[in-house]
Amino acid sequence: MKNRVLFIDRDGTILVEPPEDFQVDSLEKLEFVVGAISGMKSLAELDYELVLASNQDGLGTDSFPEETFWPAHTKMLRTLAGEGVFFDDQLIDPTFPQENAPTRKPQTGMFTKYLSEDYDMSQSYVIGDRATDVELAANLGAKAILLQQVSVGEKMLEGKLFAESCVLITPRWSDVAEFLRRTERTAEINRVTSETAIKVKLDLDGAGVSEISTGLNFFDHMLWQLPHHAGVSLKLECKGDLHVDEHHTIEDVAIVLGEAIYQALGSKRGIDRYGFVLPMDECRAMVLIDFGGRADFVWDVPFTRERVGDVPTEMFKHFFKSMCVAMRCNLHIEARGENNHHLIEGVFKAFARALKMAVRRDVFKYDLPSSKGVL
Repeated sequence: MKNRVLFIDRDGTILVEPPEDFQVDSLEKLEFVVGAISGMKSLAELDYELVLASNQDGLGTDSFPEETFWPAHTKMLRTLAGEGVFFDDQLIDPTFPQENAPTRKPQTGMFTKYLSEDYDMSQSYVIGDRATDVELAANLGAKAILLQQVSVGEKMLEGKLFAESCVLITPRWSDVAEFLRRTERTAEINRVTSETAIKVKLDLDGAGVSEISTGLNFFDHMLWQLPHHAGVSLKLECKGDLHVDEHHTIEDVAIVLGEAIYQALGSKRGIDRYGFVLPMDECRAMVLIDFGGRADFVWDVPFTRERVGDVPTEMFKHFFKSMCVAMRCNLHIEARGENNHHLIEGVFKAFARALKMAVRRDVFKYDLPSSKGVL
């Protein structure tokens, strides 16, 4: 897997840029942008390399001696390190704008290491407060996050060809952290066998439109409970050998959907882990879930009909068991009711609500929900 990078600007992004001379050249001028420390602490826990990327006009010249730069810079690094934030690299260009140096942002002369096959620039980001940071992202083939008031940022990028590289404009570091944390909780899986061809795209935080098509109408109706009640975004398409029977379609959808949930959970840090009981008309359904990494399945749902719609009722147990194994979770399901349609719909709704509870994550809480330290 290729490495991903967060290229983070310094002045105006991490540190407040002094308006009088735009130089943080003393400890007295050292002031962090509101939310920068907590935001970067959150990002440091993600699977990105952190790289400081900064233009420092005339650093090392009489107008900006190095001995005035390093004390404040070192203090910044120590403060961030105290919160667990460490830069994998620091790229600092000391030239003046008029020199048009190839190393000066938005040029890419400082970034040649990251343009190799070892890095995935399409999944990397430049975070900064100027249009040149967005332009740098475009030049690198990366995405940009502009730390500005929305109206100011939009004006900055108005008419710029590189503006499409900007995926977020916000004045708040908490929004930056939430955005990047959310992009971690997605999965896309394509699985083709001699029996089924399945495409699944899942976002646990519900960004995007859902689409579901398996060729089984009642099964689709049940699967739609996930985006409706779990708050996820789900695109699922299955083309299966329904001319044989429903078994392969339902089983393989369960496997791929379970794998997508497992993949989207990633490290599982910050999730609530557990979750739900609900009534549906004359029925009640209980779904207990634990994303603890072990697969254990319990099913107690008695049906009185052979089929509901175009789905054999015996396949519902097989669906949830297959998904349980793929998700690596404990899944206990119990339901009672008279109407078999309500019975299984209550199960799917309860599962969706349990999933919503268990995968919920606080953007600034990144603890692993386990006394063992491993899930």
